[in-house]
Amino acid sequence: MRVTIMAVALSFASCAAASAACPSDEAVAAYAADWLGRKAAKSPPVETMADALCMRDKLVAGLEKSGGKVVGYKAALTAKAVQERFNAREPVAGVLLESMIVKDGATVPAAYGARPVFEADMVLVVKDDGVNGAKTPEEALAHISAMRPFIELPDLALAAGEKLEGLQLAAINGAARLGVVGTEVPLSADAATVKALADVKVVMTDASGAALAEGVGSATLGNPLNSVVWLAEDLAKSGRRLKAGDLISVGSFSPLTPPKPGQTITVRYDGLPGTPKVSVTFQ
Repeated sequence: MRVTIMAVALSFASCAAASAACPSDEAVAAYAADWLGRKAAKSPPVETMADALCMRDKLVAGLEKSGGKVVGYKAALTAKAVQERFNAREPVAGVLLESMIVKDGATVPAAYGARPVFEADMVLVVKDDGVNGAKTPEEALAHISAMRPFIELPDLALAAGEKLEGLQLAAINGAARLGVVGTEVPLSADAATVKALADVKVVMTDASGAALAEGVGSATLGNPLNSVVWLAEDLAKSGRRLKAGDLISVGSFSPLTPPKPGQTITVRYDGLPGTPKVSVTFQ
């Protein structure tokens, strides 16, 4: 795809005026052009989280024009190991667009981004907007209708050697690029489900069935439902609210791993009804 910086810059013309430290429309457009072209980009010019969130929101506003409507959000850096990798003390949020979601069993180019990686994840589906007031896992679950298996396919996007820590990750929309979703698993709003989500064993395997990585639900802030609570509170800072049908990517249960052509990856969830799973093949 050939995309010029000038063409992308025009898509940001309607964005709100930048704050003094917010990256300029031109800087955001330059990053967007690299992202659309799957070209490794320079580190974004952000110094504070306010700068980073301003860039993220301007970036998403521009990408919506080609990527479709907002269908959900992601909570990144919810696992301690990933926070340590990116020198971060707390999660960061990203926005999921319609074009980022692909179906279970999809075949995806191994080079789907500038710096592609894959990870075992999970999606929770919002039942109603009461979730925005949730303060505990139990309160969040009352407003969640289902779980969907999810292999996230992020794109770290920045060129080798460029600074990429929590601040930069927030600015580039949590590295959101693609994600493979499986069939909905309805969830009951009870204590047993809260426990099952914390205890679920998430297993990633290759085409032979050999385990590549394992994780547990409690790796994401103690319970995947805590990712929902955190995300609702964080999005409110940017004037966003979760609504019925939104998909919430709760975070990583496995190391970030570069894909290889010919590789098929399956993630299953031991301990949830029906042992749900989802697969993707890289070409």
